[in-house]
Amino acid sequence: MTSNNKLLFIAMILLAMTLIPLGDTAGKLLMQQGVTPIFVAWSRFAIGALCLLPFSGLKLSELRHFFNWRLLIRAALFIASVSSILTAVKTESIANVFGAFFIGPILSYFIAAIFLKEPITLARSTLLFVGFGGALLVIKPGFGMSTGMIYAVMAGTFYGFFLVTNRWLAGTFRPRLILISTLVIGSFVLAPFGLKEVPELTINFSLLILLSSLSSAIGNLLIIEASRQLPASVIAPFVYIQLVAATIFGVVVFNTWPDHLSFIGLIILIAAGMSSFLIANREKKRSLQN
Repeated sequence: MTSNNKLLFIAMILLAMTLIPLGDTAGKLLMQQGVTPIFVAWSRFAIGALCLLPFSGLKLSELRHFFNWRLLIRAALFIASVSSILTAVKTESIANVFGAFFIGPILSYFIAAIFLKEPITLARSTLLFVGFGGALLVIKPGFGMSTGMIYAVMAGTFYGFFLVTNRWLAGTFRPRLILISTLVIGSFVLAPFGLKEVPELTINFSLLILLSSLSSAIGNLLIIEASRQLPASVIAPFVYIQLVAATIFGVVVFNTWPDHLSFIGLIILIAAGMSSFLIANREKKRSLQN
């Protein structure tokens, strides 16, 4: 791969990591105007499925996989994570929600070690515990912990298990088949609840619904396409760009600044997360040389 192509795919990753919190920002704007989180979640799955279906390469012979129990588990975890995070952003700042949400990658490291027997190291474990400490500064657990932050922690927990299912399914199904199956299953599961909550579709609402749905769908599609060309060790550190983007959107759109503890926690999360991935990459190179 030429350096120009590599830069193009890195640009795709940066765009994807910006689009995902943008989708939640649009969802928060909708909910501030009375739209329910369950409708925003359902519309995200349904519109995402319709838009990405032409690019999924889905064959009739693959439809049976939609009922595969492993893909159903993955879809259930993603539905729970999306529904929880949208409920959280209704009342909490985007930056704080994403800070709490990022306990997911931390949990996935230890869950994968238990269930998938992936190796763990002292250096990475230490850094992830430091990152967890940063998340606690954002979450502020205790009697003063808000309901919205509880939902954010739930979203991160579901997402942690979801990340493990991605590793579990790696090489078993096509990446785009996995994505489209999750979107289709989610749209059907949430339809009975989402269709009850359809708001009056003004131009403003329609544009925000499309922005919320398409930002998330295109962001995930870009990640999948870039993942086909770049190794995971290159992509992984960019995940934390979502925290930066979420903070910027919170300030620009809602004029919401993280408090001092939350801001320190976000910085710790980003630093610990990126350091962990750099160490993992170095350990992988060392093992290949041996």
